[in-house]
Order: sequence, then C-alpha cells, then structure tokens
Amino acid sequence: MSYTIRRIEYYNTTVHNDPGEAFEILTGLAGQNVNLLAFAGTPVGPTRTQLALFPEESARLVDAARRVGLALDGPQPALLVQGDDELGAIAMVQRDLNRAGIHVYASTGVADGRGGFGYILYIRPDDSERAAHFLGV
Repeated sequence: MSYTIRRIEYYNTTVHNDPGEAFEILTGLAGQNVNLLAFAGTPVGPTRTQLALFPEESARLVDAARRVGLALDGPQPALLVQGDDELGAIAMVQRDLNRAGIHVYASTGVADGRGGFGYILYIRPDDSERAAHFLGV
C-alpha cells in the first residue's frame, strides 16, 4: 500500500446556515488565492454550521479571513493521508495510531473514484507531535 502523510493545520468558523453561505465563503477565499486541501461543513444546531478549512498555506487563509471579517478559530493540528485506494487502506493507518496509543478524535476519509483516497485525522494538540513522529512525518 502506497500513501503519504503530512502535517496540516485547520481552522474552524461558525456561520449562519443560510443557502449559499458556504459558497460565498469558498468563492471569496478562492478569489484571494487561498487554496484549500480539504473542507468540511457540519451543522451545530438548527441555524448554524461549523466550517473546517484546511489551507495549503495557513498565513494566506488567516490574512484573507481578516480582510473579509471572517472569524477563525485555530490553527489546530491534523494529518492528511493521501494514497492508493486499497481495501483497508484507512484501517491500516488507524491501526498504526492505535498501536501507538494515539487517540484520533475525529476523521474523514473519501475515495476519489480514480484509485486514490484522502483521509484527514484530527489529532488532539497534545498528541500531535507524537503521532507525526510515530508515522514518520
């Protein structure tokens, strides 16, 4: 199984759950040359949504958010795993972290439909260095 793991950061922002809200934010960030490695939106009540933004360059995201008045919480540590999609690919990464006693408190994975996968591991800040070291990042 072939995959790469790298450290990334993410930022959260909570917005009104209005139609087009995420579109406006994502379009605005793209217009300011902010490249996102990943994005997630999760409802946090009937009228609010929490967006997780995983920028390629944190400083660029922070600067763009400041310019448009978007409040960010972060950075928080995460790991991005990308590789060849095989049966059990994500399970192997989880297994390795479990053996090291590292708690992954949230994760999101997706196959790209072309033979690859991406997997984001939300690691608690106090486990971040140990997880990266153990995985050889």
